[in-house]
Amino acid sequence: MSLYLIAANPATAAPVGQHLPTQRRRVYPSDTSDTEWEILSPLIPIGGPPPVRGGRPVTYPRRDIVDAIRYLDHNGCVWRALPIDFPSRSLVTHYFTAWTADGTLDRIHATLREAVRVADGRTLQPTAALIDAQSIRGAETVGRPSRDYDAGRDYPDNGSSKIFVAVDRRW
Repeated sequence: MSLYLIAANPATAAPVGQHLPTQRRRVYPSDTSDTEWEILSPLIPIGGPPPVRGGRPVTYPRRDIVDAIRYLDHNGCVWRALPIDFPSRSLVTHYFTAWTADGTLDRIHATLREAVRVADGRTLQPTAALIDAQSIRGAETVGRPSRDYDAGRDYPDNGSSKIFVAVDRRW
């Protein structure tokens, strides 16, 4: 049993049709601000049992789960390094996997991208893209089977890689 399960104080009741309020203090740079949560909360599934089928009620606020995912992304750490004041890593992993599979994370990304584009005075979707490629010289330790060939290079084949970049606007 995890120490978190012993020490945690999960919420006890979920208001119908609303996210659970969080009790966790905002201490990490990756935590959502109240303004960010106002924008994100309509995009996050509320969850809970369907009224007809029943099931276990929601016990952890979705905001804490979103904060845990953002913490992992922001710090580039492993799941096991998740601090104890977040929900358990198995719960966070479950929601990350479920939201990836059902398209929730893609919808969040698309919605936020469109909002930024509108704020910049651009169309919702990109209308053109710039694609560029660059050969990068590889280290001497790169094995011959993984080396690429690029006839446009000025230097001999010593294990290079090609990087492709696509952007929809010049910076």
